[in-house]
Amino acid sequence: MPQPNIVFFMLDDLGWADLVCYGSDFYETPRLDRLAAQGMRFTDAYASCPVCSPTRASLHTGKYPATVGITNYIPGNGWGKLMGVPYFHELPTSETTLAQALKTHGYQTWHVGKWHLGPKGHWPEDFGFDRNIAGQDWGAPKKGYFSPYGMQTLDDGPDGEYLTDRLTDEAVRLIQNRDADGPFFLHLAHYAVHTPIQAPADLVAKYEKKARDLGLDQKDPIREGDFFPCLHKKDQRIRRRLFQSHPTYAAMIENMDTNIGRVLDALDDAGVADNTIVIFTSDNGGLSTAEGSPTCNAPLCEGKGWMYDGGIREPLIVRWPGVVAPDTTTDVPVTTPDFFPTLLDAAGLPRMPEQHVDGVSFLPLLKGEPFDRGKPLFWHYPHYGNQGATPACSVRDGDWKLIEFFEDSRLELYNLRDDLSEEHDLATADPQRVQELHTRLIAWRESVEAQIPAPNPDYDAMMAGTLPCPDGAGRIPGDDH
Repeated sequence: MPQPNIVFFMLDDLGWADLVCYGSDFYETPRLDRLAAQGMRFTDAYASCPVCSPTRASLHTGKYPATVGITNYIPGNGWGKLMGVPYFHELPTSETTLAQALKTHGYQTWHVGKWHLGPKGHWPEDFGFDRNIAGQDWGAPKKGYFSPYGMQTLDDGPDGEYLTDRLTDEAVRLIQNRDADGPFFLHLAHYAVHTPIQAPADLVAKYEKKARDLGLDQKDPIREGDFFPCLHKKDQRIRRRLFQSHPTYAAMIENMDTNIGRVLDALDDAGVADNTIVIFTSDNGGLSTAEGSPTCNAPLCEGKGWMYDGGIREPLIVRWPGVVAPDTTTDVPVTTPDFFPTLLDAAGLPRMPEQHVDGVSFLPLLKGEPFDRGKPLFWHYPHYGNQGATPACSVRDGDWKLIEFFEDSRLELYNLRDDLSEEHDLATADPQRVQELHTRLIAWRESVEAQIPAPNPDYDAMMAGTLPCPDGAGRIPGDDH
């Protein structure tokens, strides 16, 4: 059997509950629901970080963010009671990426969409991709989703062209014009559904009507909470969305779903769908507590930027005809670094254990065979993001999840099977389990030399306004450094 093609859809800020097949009762995702029925749907798949750049670095390197040294979005390093910690603002060229590994063994490699892993010199073409379309240092469309885009790596389209449509056009052309003599790896990383929340007007109107028909426009979807703990937003309050009802966000979801379908149709038209692994996932949880709070991740707790599952648990769908049984579901936990060794195994290529040190191949799981990852999942986000959380780290072992919050060394323990919403902290009730998990978490942190944030000696003065506050990137006004 020839080596399989690989199409990897990496969405941006798409929440676990943003698809109908994952429980959404407002958005519409018929093509992705059909894809799930054709393959395996993961209920307990995780991004390796609650923000974007670290997860993307994990995908390409097979390492946790703390291992590769990219622990925050680029550039971002806010301060609060704790100071920011250093991290790489670019993917190190010393890393061997998944694309480089596949290219070495004859794969055509294409990147389309968001990259966000450093300045020029650290772009997709520098890490094994034959083609780079729209990948640069941007974390979001700075000039919006409608052309002109103003990107260095994507020519402007006709005025009003929609970016998600255009990136799909480019991906379809790559499939149509491929070299039929060899396999391909398409990494299609849509900027959707990241802010700015913009969508075609006709789709927005559709969901405005839907919200009215359901009476959602008569309900207040936002609950105002505490002030942000990060200094650069200290005068703003966290605003949590209580249910899905945002018409423009819903329109972005439907447009994204339609465009995923267009790529799947292109695989059919090219006659390669039966020998193509299709993977669909996201880089972090849905944006539910800030920046307009366009979605809700319930029943999961919180969202993007948070260490609770709303910030890190993701939709994951894998279709591989003849290998993955259709219409199957698994609750086995997997995480971003796992894709590197899994795809090497799927392509019949030698593993690179010194590279994908944190990933575990879940190919047996895809084949319906017994699978035991043999070690817990870890997260380390020692930063203040833009969404209201404080620096933290976490471990999940089986059904149990422990979170350590660095501001006050607080430990919280949850049984995710019994308490999906992380409402019942069992740390006091089960101190032995807390100690066991915390010991493993500390040992892992030390093994990867994870950075721990130190107290901010000027916090009180910054809160009082007698000293300037750092911005979201950790810069203090007037500081040339």
